[in-house]
Amino acid sequence: MANSSAEGPDGDGRPMQKVVHVVSELNRRLFLGSLSAAVLAGVGVVDTVLRAPGRGGAAAVAGDSMAATIGARGLGAAPPPPPAAIVRVALPGGGVLNKLPGKGDLMALTLDDGVNADVVRLYTEFARDTGVRLTYFVNGVYDSWTANQALLRPLVESRQIQLGNHTWSHPDLTTVPASRVAQEISRNDAFLKKNYGVDAAPFFRPPYGNHNSTVNGVAGSLGYTATTLWSGSLADSTVITEAYILRMAQQYFTGQTIVLGHLNHPPVTHVFGQLRELIRARSLRTVTLDEVFAVPTS
Repeated sequence: MANSSAEGPDGDGRPMQKVVHVVSELNRRLFLGSLSAAVLAGVGVVDTVLRAPGRGGAAAVAGDSMAATIGARGLGAAPPPPPAAIVRVALPGGGVLNKLPGKGDLMALTLDDGVNADVVRLYTEFARDTGVRLTYFVNGVYDSWTANQALLRPLVESRQIQLGNHTWSHPDLTTVPASRVAQEISRNDAFLKKNYGVDAAPFFRPPYGNHNSTVNGVAGSLGYTATTLWSGSLADSTVITEAYILRMAQQYFTGQTIVLGHLNHPPVTHVFGQLRELIRARSLRTVTLDEVFAVPTS
């Protein structure tokens, strides 16, 4: 969820500075795209790159296409294989997940909503082109999930991207009757089965992370017994700067975290290259929740 103290977009009103800044930024991204994993021998190189300021406001629009292409494709290495030797564990008692179990090098990058179809597309292309493994928590009300179905479904079928239930239309479930809770979860469940052929249970993320005994009971009765929260966030549910996203990634891209991001706003798509190199530099293995937790069958 967004931090109210997040840095806002550049609003100084100096257009010439913004043009120079965009050119400089694109040159920086071209340089970043040419780096290989062999060159990035330590965290120090990545940390230097991550400290570079992000764009904001109107200046961001000029570089969207090039930045996204460089961020997703210019990483200089073949996609890594799926994580090996993960011993799946039972879901914890109490049904609430906010981190991965034990100590290790695994990280679950989980992404909510789907407000923006282009962001869903670019994240999915990023996964396809780099091998990064993601879990999407879907709100079926958004057109992005049908617009990107042809691109996304093969990655869902290969289990590189997992789909979880985030309700149909994102209400605060603690403020609505139990019948509405059931409707929101059930409608989204049916949408995912029809369009992607998957049963998203048991992983359920309540909007805003808000849940109570009524919500948990209704969700559990529908098979959604794992209320999935998070241990760190990119804070990008609203529009924030690229620099702030990278600051949050530096803080929370660590072993055994469940990291929350959003499929809503373009700034994160401009820093895919930096996010991927941070994952590599810290020797993290991205995983889906299904790869970590053994789901009981009935």
